[in-house]
Amino acid sequence: MDKIILNGCRFYGYHGALFEEQSLGQVFTVDAELFLDLSKASYSDNLADTVHYGLVFETIKHQVEGQSYKLLERLAGAICQNLLDQFESIQGIKVRITKENPPIPGHYDSIGIELERYR
Repeated sequence: MDKIILNGCRFYGYHGALFEEQSLGQVFTVDAELFLDLSKASYSDNLADTVHYGLVFETIKHQVEGQSYKLLERLAGAICQNLLDQFESIQGIKVRITKENPPIPGHYDSIGIELERYR
């Protein structure tokens, strides 16, 4: 299956189980892989034969910056569902969301989750 990949999309949101996360907010990094058939677009060179990744970015941005969830799992699930609802040609989605600075003591690069959803 072919893929469209968006890596390192950064947004400021208010997601988390802790009060500090919900009130102060933080940066979230979203990576998304969209699984779909790109064979027609690879011959036609026509935007109508693919998924406009600018619109995908805006959909993800709206979900991260316009909503508030306690769990990253819920945020990722909402992103997956919105993209599947909005773009009929997408057959599957993998979404990874990371927090670089969650309020957890210790040494780490980031903490996050990854979901995969298919039609």
